[in-house]
Amino acid sequence: MDLELRPLNILIGSNGAGKSNLISFFKMLNEMMPGRLQQHIGISGSAQSLLHFGPKITTQIEGELTFEVENGLDTYIMRLAHAANDILIFTEETLKFLKTGYSSPKVDSLGVGHQETKINQSADNGLETAKTLKYLLDRCRVYHFHDTSSTAGVRQSCYIGDDRWLMPDAANLAAMLLKFRQSDGGFAYHRIIQAIQAIAPFFDDFVLEPNGYNRVILNWREKGSDRIFGPHQFSDGTLRAICLISLLLQPEEDLPKLIIVDEPELGLHPYALNEIAAIFGKVSYSTQVLISTQSSSFVDNFEPEDIIAVNRKEKVSTFERLDSLKLETWLEEYSLGEIWEKNIVGGGPH
Repeated sequence: MDLELRPLNILIGSNGAGKSNLISFFKMLNEMMPGRLQQHIGISGSAQSLLHFGPKITTQIEGELTFEVENGLDTYIMRLAHAANDILIFTEETLKFLKTGYSSPKVDSLGVGHQETKINQSADNGLETAKTLKYLLDRCRVYHFHDTSSTAGVRQSCYIGDDRWLMPDAANLAAMLLKFRQSDGGFAYHRIIQAIQAIAPFFDDFVLEPNGYNRVILNWREKGSDRIFGPHQFSDGTLRAICLISLLLQPEEDLPKLIIVDEPELGLHPYALNEIAAIFGKVSYSTQVLISTQSSSFVDNFEPEDIIAVNRKEKVSTFERLDSLKLETWLEEYSLGEIWEKNIVGGGPH
């Protein structure tokens, strides 16, 4: 499967079509980069569970990611094969750099047989292509704000120094907001507050006060009241919206290079969802965005070329970007979401 990403990429498709498989690939990268590939495999169930219909049918996972950089193209290639004890090992890990104006790339092989990526070690040893790709791969970040239960990390306190980047479940959101408030004159922080107030008019501001153990919790204040509320007093939908807004409106220099969000519509009021869709559109001018959704009303906020229909044909997932010209007649009478619901563009169960 070859998939070229535009600034904004919205995956639509029926359950089981393959959207989650693509998201899961990037989740695996997020765990692989800090050296937790085997831990990720164990948590996922086993190596067999990551291979399509098991190792007898699918012997290996292959991935190739190409990034356009200032002076050329950087490519990361990996092959993971099933091995004894139900693990995955690298049968290939290769880095390529094709300089602008050249026809042949510089190729560096990181070896075979290892259980964890060697890209970090190669970067530490001074390999320039490894340094660049490590930076880029570290910044392809998957976010999933589904868990807003009473035990969710975002409702607990966190260490104030845990503010390098927002965690996948926003467990360090309070620390990140404290950092935003204290940097750049608080510009990004105030922008986040205004966006939250647009969908939650009762909200006034956060009360971020580290305790004696250098931990901070997501306390907040309501308009017209001096009373302090805790994170457990946010509704699930409001808290998910706050996580999304904070992710997207953080300072531009802190944004991941690729933001991947799975089902941002969960628990959101239609007005809030439309507001957040608009923010996704704006942030795509600064970084790439990849979203998986099941919401036709969310899709209505975008252009056909932003949408990728995912279909499963003969046990294989296909990814096809929509074309405005092909849909011109339909768009005269129907919204993009309605066209999807009618299964005109695929991405449906039939």
